[in-house]
Amino acid sequence: MKKSKHAVETKNLSISWGEVNVLNQINFELNDGEKLAIVGPSGSGKSTILKILAGLILPTKGELRIFGEKQKYLRLDQNNPPDVRLVFQNPALLGSLTIEENVGFLLKKNKNLSKELIHEIVSECLAEVGLFDVENKLPNELSGGMQKRVSFARALITDQTLNTKTNPLLLFDEPTAGLDPIASSRIEDLINKTNDKANGSSIVVSHVLSTIERTSDKVLMLYGGKFRWSGTIEEFKKSKDPYVYQFRHGKLDGPMQPQDI
Repeated sequence: MKKSKHAVETKNLSISWGEVNVLNQINFELNDGEKLAIVGPSGSGKSTILKILAGLILPTKGELRIFGEKQKYLRLDQNNPPDVRLVFQNPALLGSLTIEENVGFLLKKNKNLSKELIHEIVSECLAEVGLFDVENKLPNELSGGMQKRVSFARALITDQTLNTKTNPLLLFDEPTAGLDPIASSRIEDLINKTNDKANGSSIVVSHVLSTIERTSDKVLMLYGGKFRWSGTIEEFKKSKDPYVYQFRHGKLDGPMQPQDI
């Protein structure tokens, strides 16, 4: 089968919670190797898009293709799911497992991998994010910043049971929310390093301007369940579009109303 040039394609993708339309017929494409930021105010549906792409929830209507393959089932229901890796806003580590067990969780599914090889792979991924000699520690023995880096190391792990010829799709959900500017810069550098190391495509959901500008090539503005603007990161910096202008400058006056956010 010919490899698709698109990592992601959506067609009139929609999802509703009861009578509330969270996403209303959204359409976008992410080319292989591209870095995209989806931005917008809190509650606009940004994280919902990531959950759909990760196969954690199903859309109500519309079509989703990842690496050219139409997605009809949740990830756990697929025999050979696409290589999609989600880095949550919080580290989402299992507290009863060691750092090595957390990072190497997927590798244990492959019975052909020895404990020694799994240890070697995990140690290399931890080293890539600047962590050494932490394999035997539990998550609560690490600082919050170190736990965040462990979650990035986990994103570098390739599921050895997948028979895939595609590069991964990396999803980052509010990776710098609540962090100070210095910590944010470190995480932004880590996002770029993870992208380069995995050689994949990425989508960052964020409302932090430095994260948007430093980790993305393209931007989509989401509000009211629809995309209101799209363009390159340079266009995003200069745009006078009312949605973009209000978002970038934190204005109360504009098309995005506080009662809707």
